[in-house]
Amino acid sequence: MPHTAPFTHNCRGIFMCISRAASLLVGPTLAIAVLCTANPAFAEDPTPAPTEAVEAAPPANPEEGDLVEGGAGEVETPPTEVPPKHPQIPPREPCEPHYLWESTAEHKKCHKGVGPTHSNYNGTSRRAKPEFTSEVTGEVGIAVSGTLKAKAGAAGAEIEQEYSVQLSVKLTAKTGNRITVGTPPKYTTNAKYGVYRLKTDDCSQWVYTNRIKGVKHSATLYTPNRIGWYIWETH
Repeated sequence: MPHTAPFTHNCRGIFMCISRAASLLVGPTLAIAVLCTANPAFAEDPTPAPTEAVEAAPPANPEEGDLVEGGAGEVETPPTEVPPKHPQIPPREPCEPHYLWESTAEHKKCHKGVGPTHSNYNGTSRRAKPEFTSEVTGEVGIAVSGTLKAKAGAAGAEIEQEYSVQLSVKLTAKTGNRITVGTPPKYTTNAKYGVYRLKTDDCSQWVYTNRIKGVKHSATLYTPNRIGWYIWETH
């Protein structure tokens, strides 16, 4: 069988012939222009993809009614409860009275929005790429539901160590942050800027000088984790 050169080799040979002919007819400048434009790149739209996951529903508000925003629990006060008596337990080495904090469960991160919700409806038959920009600056701190006896900062540090996460007492979502997302045909994309907080179930109890533990107090904490957009689609 006759040897057939690769297609790319043939194209390169033809292309070089054309470029040489162009340089002879109109000079080297036009030949360079031909070389630069003969093989255009067909790149996709460079619009960056969203950094946040697209959800199917808006962010859920905490269901607890006694939610308190801010630095709740920063003052650690001794309890008014009567110390428990355990005569059957031998005396123990005394300790400094304090609240013992314990995290009992970790939940999905909850989003606390700052500013309005942005929405865009795509009424076309093709995928659209709207851009949203945050318009409000706001501070989001630790929120507590239930009874928080330990200091909020100390509780956050314990939760960080327990679940290997990075948390803050407060985070600030600022104006001017932008995100571009993809909206399917006939769908509405909604976006809300704010702070993601880690939701944990926790409890605290007072430890007396004889190391006897008092009554347990349950609480749910929402501790700031990171700033970002919450995005969801509606049909």
